[in-house]
Amino acid sequence: LPLGPVLITDTPGFDDEGTLGSLRVKRTRQILNKTDIAVLVTDATRPIDSSEEELISLFNQKNIPFMVAFNKCDLLSDITAYTFTTDKIKGLSESNQIYVSATEKININELKEMLGKLIPSDESRVRLVGDIISHNQTIVLVIPIDESAPKGRLILPQQQAIRDILESGAYAVTTRETELAELLSKMNPKPDMVITDSQAFELVDKITPDDIPLTSFSILMARYKGFLETAVKGARAIDTLSDGDKVLISEGCTHHRQCGDIGTVKLPNWLRKRTGKELVIETSSGTDFPENLEEYKLIIHCGGCMLSSREMIYRMKCAIDAGVPFTNYGVAIAYMKGILERSLSVFPGMI
Repeated sequence: LPLGPVLITDTPGFDDEGTLGSLRVKRTRQILNKTDIAVLVTDATRPIDSSEEELISLFNQKNIPFMVAFNKCDLLSDITAYTFTTDKIKGLSESNQIYVSATEKININELKEMLGKLIPSDESRVRLVGDIISHNQTIVLVIPIDESAPKGRLILPQQQAIRDILESGAYAVTTRETELAELLSKMNPKPDMVITDSQAFELVDKITPDDIPLTSFSILMARYKGFLETAVKGARAIDTLSDGDKVLISEGCTHHRQCGDIGTVKLPNWLRKRTGKELVIETSSGTDFPENLEEYKLIIHCGGCMLSSREMIYRMKCAIDAGVPFTNYGVAIAYMKGILERSLSVFPGMI
């Protein structure tokens, strides 16, 4: 294949019926959430059926580049007599469908070439912070060093932010939240932006003058991973929670839990304080993301720095498919502290 290394997943049938069939259909929907390119193989000797039309509809809904391969074309008496289906099905045109024969090897090379043209670009159109700052600007990064911070190193979003700032020809100035006020009093001119760890959001908001843009590493990661708008909508579900509702707090890594851990200690406490409700908090970490999400009323995920964008979008889409609001640490904290609007103002058009 002209795609480089690939993982090929052969999904279960989408037209299965019964209890087992429903599970297979659900599994297919989940697989689509982490699919970069889809190939629908159908029988050229019959019209596209309703289940296949539904699959194509899902490809369109999930913005998955796709093609349709009409197999068994060797059984057709005259292949030129068959026209492509372009008028009834959205997203289907001559450019993304082809007649092939697996047994007679007809149009196999052409199919591969067509696949190569569907590959998504590797170039990310969004940077972590570099596209919202300018050359020679000064950016202050607030990095708490407490019992939950890793020993002897910075966490990945902090490293990425520093690198992106440097690549932009700007200046990265780092400090703890305990020294922020003193640092700002010594800076003339003022910094062009402050980026903080979400745990220190409330304090940093009070210290940082209103005329200095403020956001968090976690909010930057949500935009970078492609789910910021969903996270903002999901955070508003916090105020709809009731006694007994289940909330999933999920992390993408498996670091050692500390006494002041944000996922198991701080966020649950902030949630209960904000809502005044007796909530049932469940947690997951690493690759252990629950398959059955319907029982939850809200999912709060970490920034996802250890997960690929595809995996984060997969988890988000699984939540959406289950009808569960989905947000992340930074957005949820900013919402609960009443500073979400300020933290989003660094992104033109988000407010």
